[in-house]
Amino acid sequence: MKHLYHIHGMTCNGCRSHVEEILAKVEGVSNVSVDLEKAEARIEMENHIPIQKFQEALEKDGGSYSIHMPGDHAKEMAQKKSKPEGKGSGTFYCPMHCEGDKTYNHPGDCPVCGMDLVEEHKLTTSSATQFTCPMHPEIISDAPGSCPICGMDLVPMEPDLSAEEKTYKKLLKKFWIATAFTLPIFIIAMSEMLTNNPLYDVLELKYWNWVQFALSVPVVFYATWMFFERAYRSIRSWNLNMFTLIGIGAGVAWLFSVFGMLFPDFFPDQFKTEAGTVHVYFEAATVILTLVLLGQLLEARAHSKTNSAVKELLKLAPNKAIKVVDGEEQQVDIDQIELDDFLRVKPGDKIPVDGVITEGETSIDESMITGEPIPVNKSVGDKVSSGTINGNQSFLMKAEKVGSDTLLSQIIQMVNDASRSRAPIQKLADTVSGYFVPIVVIIAAITFGVWAIWGPEPAYVYALVNAIAVLIIACPCALGLATPMSVMVGVGKGAQNGVLIKNAEALEKMDKVDTLIVDKTGTITEGKPTVEKVGSFDNKNFGESEVLQYIISLNSQSEHPLAAATVKYGKEHNAEFLKADGFNAVTGKGVEGIVNGKKVFLGNAKMMKRAKSVLSETMEEEALSYQKQGKTVSFLAIDRNTVGYVVIGDKIKETSAKAIKELQDKGIAVIMLTGDNHDTAQAVASELDLADFQAGMLPENKLQEVEKLQKNGKVVAMAGDGINDAPALAKSDVGIAMGTGTDVAIESASITLVKGDLHGIVKAKNLSDVVMKNIKQNLFFAMIYNTLGIPIAAGLLYPFFGILLSPMIAALAMSFSSVSVIANSLRLKGSNIN
Repeated sequence: MKHLYHIHGMTCNGCRSHVEEILAKVEGVSNVSVDLEKAEARIEMENHIPIQKFQEALEKDGGSYSIHMPGDHAKEMAQKKSKPEGKGSGTFYCPMHCEGDKTYNHPGDCPVCGMDLVEEHKLTTSSATQFTCPMHPEIISDAPGSCPICGMDLVPMEPDLSAEEKTYKKLLKKFWIATAFTLPIFIIAMSEMLTNNPLYDVLELKYWNWVQFALSVPVVFYATWMFFERAYRSIRSWNLNMFTLIGIGAGVAWLFSVFGMLFPDFFPDQFKTEAGTVHVYFEAATVILTLVLLGQLLEARAHSKTNSAVKELLKLAPNKAIKVVDGEEQQVDIDQIELDDFLRVKPGDKIPVDGVITEGETSIDESMITGEPIPVNKSVGDKVSSGTINGNQSFLMKAEKVGSDTLLSQIIQMVNDASRSRAPIQKLADTVSGYFVPIVVIIAAITFGVWAIWGPEPAYVYALVNAIAVLIIACPCALGLATPMSVMVGVGKGAQNGVLIKNAEALEKMDKVDTLIVDKTGTITEGKPTVEKVGSFDNKNFGESEVLQYIISLNSQSEHPLAAATVKYGKEHNAEFLKADGFNAVTGKGVEGIVNGKKVFLGNAKMMKRAKSVLSETMEEEALSYQKQGKTVSFLAIDRNTVGYVVIGDKIKETSAKAIKELQDKGIAVIMLTGDNHDTAQAVASELDLADFQAGMLPENKLQEVEKLQKNGKVVAMAGDGINDAPALAKSDVGIAMGTGTDVAIESASITLVKGDLHGIVKAKNLSDVVMKNIKQNLFFAMIYNTLGIPIAAGLLYPFFGILLSPMIAALAMSFSSVSVIANSLRLKGSNIN
């Protein structure tokens, strides 16, 4: 019989094959086929096997996989389990992204590569401090006071250490223990090089070997035992990695030494000293393990700096706020703020949540979010963001977004998600790493054979030492870290400069972009349209005041920025709103509806054709005079007669011209696509020195233009801010959304510019360039290191120069290779992308 099950928790082909292997071992299963894309498992069995047995097998393995029947209610729970919420301030994931974006509940080791999982830092809203008694730590209180047991004053509890700090402290403790026991082993071993060794006056060599053995036990079985656990797990699951090589290399050296002490007669004379004892390698094993531990320690410390951007963003979130209730001010925790609450922000305070100013004016430092150092003036009606810093004036604001909905929280989440994503270039490293460990083991075996057969005496000793050196010096870890470390630092760097990267793929593709398509309204222009004139073509029946009435009455039901501008204008001129029904927005043309019982159309010339209303030559000339100035003109038709128009201006952003020039200097062709008419587009293009533009573009036209350019071999980036830009943003190689735009545009894009101007695209391009350059440097360092290191460790230079590489030196080099990759990645923090 065959059964179909859903599997959750798989993120890569390694997961798929691993799950397939686990399920196949369940007693009674004859065949298993697992599909990664569909997350399904087809299991053939002689007799029915309860699903609990399969789940037990998956859980026993220690992975985070789950199995359930199609349509089962357990699906929801399984999905939660496949990406669980973390403990404390974040979830835990592998820095090499071996399993994509899979996360774990608790800190530990990656089941694929064996590296320590790292913590994803998240914004927490709770800020309440708890208090405890210094004499009775079981006493915990939410408020200060005295201990009910001994009467002592309660003291604030220290915050829990992050997972990174705990890992670092644990490794540091083990390193000092390992060093304390390894150092005397090393001294004893090196004393053999002395002509008159004073240690032999105390004990014979064979007894000193036993002393080395005793000293090595705490190093092997406590301080560095985790390396052997990871090695065993890697072999059992066949996810071979750096710990496989370390475990084999150091393990062989230590076991050989123990066996040589217990059974010296088993070995030929080549393996023995003049005193008749077998050469032991306790110092090699312990020094190798201690140096690898040192590498892990330095890596943990360096790794904590790679996500420093997120930590800095987290520091921006204030803990307290001043809430205004019935005119009274009261200090509250951030998590107590609700939508529509009124908050007082005093000079120098951090703005607690996203909202709008309702009273007062000030200047706000937004550099921590936009990357722009100049404070921005804000007044009533302007929006403010959580984490930005108020200037020297107090103001009242209304909360519009709280908790995880604030801009700061979304930025932190986006940075975390992007840091865990995989760049396409990482596939190269993954492919090499997949073959790397087996090849190194084969090379080590060949090295042993060549030295044993053709090496100088003692040949077997040379063979063993050089084979161990080959195993130890090879470090696929450096290769695996090359891409994700650069991505993590680069994404953080971008966030600090107002460039939010949704995934690593966008960062890589941005480096290859040669064509940029930009929308006009809200992208090149400020996106803050204002009404400059309302005109009438029929003053006898519809004067300017009546035209304005119909325009604002129809537009009152629209969310378009141009509509909002007309409504605002109408309110400022105390125009009366008429009853409007049957509102309908026609994308790329305008709006229509029934106002005061009359069929009304408002929009461009295409909308007038839809209304079957003819534009006279005089009307077109009137409109043309404004369009040549870069203004937008919308016509008003009532019952098929064009009766008036409205002129709307939208100022070009100060940064647009400079940004376009910089992008063109980088060899990027800039094309403006706009739904506006040709004359308005021509005026804007002329001001910006843009030779390539197209007007009257509907959303489908923009999409077609992107597809046409891509068919011609262009790598296309599209920048826009509106709903009508969403299809083209999604289709382009890199979609760039203005942070001032609609949620639909931002969701469709892979890069978001917080400030919402074209200079952000220059930053994104510069960021992509430096990150990809850094990744290539890391890959080169990792590959050239192994390419040169392995032959030297195998003894290739010995016949020519008499040079051999000690396994201990190999261990030191291997440990620092990963640290060097991280250090190179950290250089990105100092890059100038402005």
